[in-house]
Amino acid sequence: MSVTMDIPATYKGPRKVFARLLDMGAREDRLLIFVLSGCVLTFVAQMPRLAREAHLSGQDLNMLLGGSLLGIVFIAPLILYVLALAAHWIARAAGGKGEAYCARLALFWAFLAASPLMLLNGLVAGFIGAGPALNLVGALWFAVFLWFWVSGMIQGYWVNQ
Repeated sequence: MSVTMDIPATYKGPRKVFARLLDMGAREDRLLIFVLSGCVLTFVAQMPRLAREAHLSGQDLNMLLGGSLLGIVFIAPLILYVLALAAHWIARAAGGKGEAYCARLALFWAFLAASPLMLLNGLVAGFIGAGPALNLVGALWFAVFLWFWVSGMIQGYWVNQ
């Protein structure tokens, strides 16, 4: 299945989609595309908020976009790789049998699959601004991201092995 079909399918059954991704074999190039695509979509999601901030404060939008680009597209993937390694160590210490590839796939896929809610979060931040609506959408994104990530870790470390 294509990524555009797997993302909505993940909202219906994340472990089923994750198992299918695991069955496709370990390919680091796929993981790199997942994490970079998730980071690029996160950067795009930040654009309305940054435009609002630049308009309200009089700052230069290009400077805000440049800083966001550096942080989200170039530095965040490195942090996500370290986070996946830590998750692998924790899962192995808890008795999981999976490989580090499973932890990377679970984290990167969860990040990419939850990106539609991140885009909604960016729209709310840009058009409505800070408030209960933004907090609700942010909490929803975080809950869905954790659901996908934990489901992937369970599938990769305890069920699939």
